[in-house]
Amino acid sequence: MKASIIAAFFALFLTCTYATKEATKKNKKAKLYVPEIDCDIKAGKIINPEFIAKCPPGCQDIKYRVYGTDIYASFSSVCSAAIHSGTIDNSGGKILVQKVAGQSGYRGSFSSGIRSLSLPRWRESFIVSEGKPKKGVTYPSTLEYSSSKSSPAKAEPKKLAHDIKATKNTDTSNASEKSPEQADALRKEYQTSPGPVPTTQVTTTTLKPTTILEPISTTPKPTTIPATTSTTTTITAARPRPAVHRVRDTGPSSVHPAYSAVAAAASRQIQAAQGRGQNQGIQRQEPVAAFRKPAGSPVHLALETELWKPGSSLFDTGVSSKEELNPKPLEPVSQGNPNCKVDLSFLIDGSWSIGKRRFQIQKQFLSDVAQALDVGIAGPLMGIVQYGDDPSTEFNLKTHANSRDVKNAIEKIPQKGGRSNVGKALSFVNKNFFLDTNGNRGGAPNVAIVLVDGWPTDKVEEASRLARESGINIFFVTIEGADENEKQNVIEPNFVDKAVCRTNGFYSINVPSWFNLRKVVQTLVKRVCDTARLACSKTCLNSADIGFVIDGSSSVGTGNFRTVLQFVANISKEFEISDTDTRIGAVQYTYEQRLEFGFDKHSTKQDVLNAIKRINYWSGGTSTGAAINYASEQLFSKSKPNKRKIMVLITDGRSYDDVRVPATTAHQNGVIAYSVGIAWAAQDELEAIATDPDKEHSFFVDEFDHLYRFVPRIIQNICTEFNSQPRN
Repeated sequence: MKASIIAAFFALFLTCTYATKEATKKNKKAKLYVPEIDCDIKAGKIINPEFIAKCPPGCQDIKYRVYGTDIYASFSSVCSAAIHSGTIDNSGGKILVQKVAGQSGYRGSFSSGIRSLSLPRWRESFIVSEGKPKKGVTYPSTLEYSSSKSSPAKAEPKKLAHDIKATKNTDTSNASEKSPEQADALRKEYQTSPGPVPTTQVTTTTLKPTTILEPISTTPKPTTIPATTSTTTTITAARPRPAVHRVRDTGPSSVHPAYSAVAAAASRQIQAAQGRGQNQGIQRQEPVAAFRKPAGSPVHLALETELWKPGSSLFDTGVSSKEELNPKPLEPVSQGNPNCKVDLSFLIDGSWSIGKRRFQIQKQFLSDVAQALDVGIAGPLMGIVQYGDDPSTEFNLKTHANSRDVKNAIEKIPQKGGRSNVGKALSFVNKNFFLDTNGNRGGAPNVAIVLVDGWPTDKVEEASRLARESGINIFFVTIEGADENEKQNVIEPNFVDKAVCRTNGFYSINVPSWFNLRKVVQTLVKRVCDTARLACSKTCLNSADIGFVIDGSSSVGTGNFRTVLQFVANISKEFEISDTDTRIGAVQYTYEQRLEFGFDKHSTKQDVLNAIKRINYWSGGTSTGAAINYASEQLFSKSKPNKRKIMVLITDGRSYDDVRVPATTAHQNGVIAYSVGIAWAAQDELEAIATDPDKEHSFFVDEFDHLYRFVPRIIQNICTEFNSQPRN
């Protein structure tokens, strides 16, 4: 008996122990699996917006390119960027990567044994930090890679009519049951669509307004509804019918000027009629105008309470209601000077040193410039940044669309005070002002005009260089500069020449006195509107004619030829391609030469990439010298004067003819030549073809499949060379 009890107790103990172990296993958190990536993986190839990954050892190598500092272009190697940032060292380790928006410029630097490169701008960025998971965030155990861009599907917007016809007992709580995407789409459509319009009718005894749905026309036309004579009239205020979603008040600025004029006239008419009605025994009704106005606006509510008071009546004013209430035709608003389509940022001096009187002179100067520019959506747009100790935006490019509104806004600008930190202001403009969200149009040159009283209180050279490399044309207007006794107080001598786009005097205007400032209005306007001379609008990505000279000889072979074409496409797609930006052309050669397409043939990136795919392999001998002459005559002789002529020649063997004389002639004609050799290409010929210095323009790889490695180096060299051009 005892033995059986002990056995039963022991069995129970074992069962409990096993159950406890199983429960403990279940409660243990699943271990996070961290995917591994190679050193050459770029952030742009990974779709995931945030992920933890493990880098292998040995990524501290020059062949893994990095662009930027702290914030890196997605064209960079993820692991090399992690080393550069100090997150890991060359032994590898876990990192946390977060994608962020593209930047207007990336600054290169040397850190942790890696030199990162500068880049004017890129479409996407990322930051790297220690590979510790954040609380509450789930990270992918496998990474998604992409070889091409995918466009997200757009949800079809819902019909507004369906929502407006909802019954009265449907309130705004329904909106919260929808998904955020649906609610957002519906809200946007509702805000941009015409809402319910109250129309009031006068009847024999009681006036009851009815709510109707009509689109609001651009020019409101009053509609009249005749009424019969009555001795007693009661007017009931219109009560708008509730809609499914509430619409945020748009404020007085949303009311059309023509409507405001009509409403004011109606208000005066009714008030006058009410005054006369007190001395009249019999009241006679005149036709009443029904105005269409945005529901819910403050002006609408004010008019409703003014026009429709209980017991109020309408009386004869002695004039026709049509004459009184018909709005006058709107004065045409200028769309702007189409010959001056530029995006302008004025950096105005708000420091204490300028004083109140000169600050007012500065504002008057800006008003005169705005008038002379003829601001409009088809011409120039302008915004203003005021600087002192710190810069701030007074209004941006999309705030005002005509000169009148700009001048009114300028008049209201108060003085900030502080010091004259121009360098800080230029950095602010470079990073914050010329953004799409602020009205930057992309196709219009970016221009920053700096007004300085005396001299800056900080350095401008570095901030100006970064702004220029981002494509911003910098002008300086200096007033009452330092005299000989004051020059010792200037922090950065020759600050104007260090800042402007070119040092030839075109980008700088010196005014000896504030009272002479108005005399340079036309000079400044003429210069900023001369878009052909705005040199800083051109960056390394949008200012070249690039001609590819492709070896189609028998030694290449069909498969390798397709690899060469992919290499050509990979370089081409990194540039901004259009008639006015970078243009692409191609020549294929053997013993003979063939123009595949010229610079003027294709004006979009997709057309260029499609044309590259359609190039057919020719096969034959290798006459590289003749091909260079042919490209000079058929491609580069037709290049535009303001374009940089860049030749990228790709060959896999020694030429049957001389390459030195044709290459020298091309160099003398302004062609910048890059040579790319594969397999049996002769090193001496590659160096002869390439522009000096050879090491920056000549490349060799032993296999066709390794060509892709040179894409970032060639693009970076093109940009570095462009940015190092003399500014005179």
